[in-house]
Amino acid sequence: MTTARKISVAALTLGLVAGLAACAPAGSSGGGSDGDAAGADCNVGISMPTRSLERWINDGEGLKEKLEGDDCTVDLQYADNKTDQQISQIQNQVAGGAKILVVAAIDGQTLGPVLEDAASQDVTVIAYDRLINGTEAVDYYATFDNYKVGQLQGEYIEEQLGLADGEKGPFTLEPFAGSPDDNNAGFFFAGAWDVLQPYVESGVLTVPSGKAPADDDGWKAIGILGWGSDDAQAEMDNRLQSFYTGGDTVDVVLSPNDSLALGIEASLDAAGYQAGTDWPIITGQDADVANVKAILADQQSMTVWKDTRELGTQVEAMITAIVAGDEPETNDTDTYDNGVKVVPAYLLDPVVVTKDDVQGTLVDSGFVDASDVGL
Repeated sequence: MTTARKISVAALTLGLVAGLAACAPAGSSGGGSDGDAAGADCNVGISMPTRSLERWINDGEGLKEKLEGDDCTVDLQYADNKTDQQISQIQNQVAGGAKILVVAAIDGQTLGPVLEDAASQDVTVIAYDRLINGTEAVDYYATFDNYKVGQLQGEYIEEQLGLADGEKGPFTLEPFAGSPDDNNAGFFFAGAWDVLQPYVESGVLTVPSGKAPADDDGWKAIGILGWGSDDAQAEMDNRLQSFYTGGDTVDVVLSPNDSLALGIEASLDAAGYQAGTDWPIITGQDADVANVKAILADQQSMTVWKDTRELGTQVEAMITAIVAGDEPETNDTDTYDNGVKVVPAYLLDPVVVTKDDVQGTLVDSGFVDASDVGL
């Protein structure tokens, strides 16, 4: 997989300007006086997986606000991590007149029939952040470079331990993976494991729990279903109690996202680990407020930030192009094979955030409020 995908900011900006102008019907400025006409042509159903993770609330509400600003009619639904509920909500959105669906799938394998029914009614489907598999009825995919997310986590660990410079350790590593029903979780883990596995094989990194996947699908065995913090905490508790006795400590925890990192950190805290002394390197993803606070308190080493406002802007540009009868811009037509077709995709680049970057990257950009993280 090619991971060095660079986005032209100038091209993206021009695309967005053109897309926003195109959102209004012919002869309309897209302003309030023509809002009813625009709404009739731009009717969007947004299906998000859950409100239990901060990022999905931000994604859904942010995209809804953008589209309503373009005079689109928007129905935003959250499915409580229940696939049947997501299917029912999508059916209701189509019945309610949605002509474009933006879907962040709970289970990327199960939405084929409902989306195929939508496609038969000339509904366009954009897979949002998570690829939808096993169906022709997904037209576009907007996401971040998810392999690169994991790669950045692996490279951070490599750099912090000096592995590429010849440090021999051995260092103890406990790898975690995301929800097995989330297509992205495989990309996250593959990106990190491609960096770390050679050091595991050479013995520089050791995995006392034995939970080191031996093949491409092995990550699913260590995946935390539903990305639950409590489940990650219970799993880390088990590993510490079973494999770290007699003074042995964990040096590194590969956590694919922030919700798992919170559970892992709670487990370490309960076990008596202390920031600044024996606290391990811990990775994450999403820049959730609680995790940014943990980074500032030296209880999490980094997070991979995916500015979901940019993702929302890109999806907005796709929708305005579709409404105008144009082909949405994509920058990857090779990578994302859903088992039936290669889905044209637009990929955005993720960014590593450490303690030194919180102010300049997250706060100054307006992604988080300084007061919310104690700055």
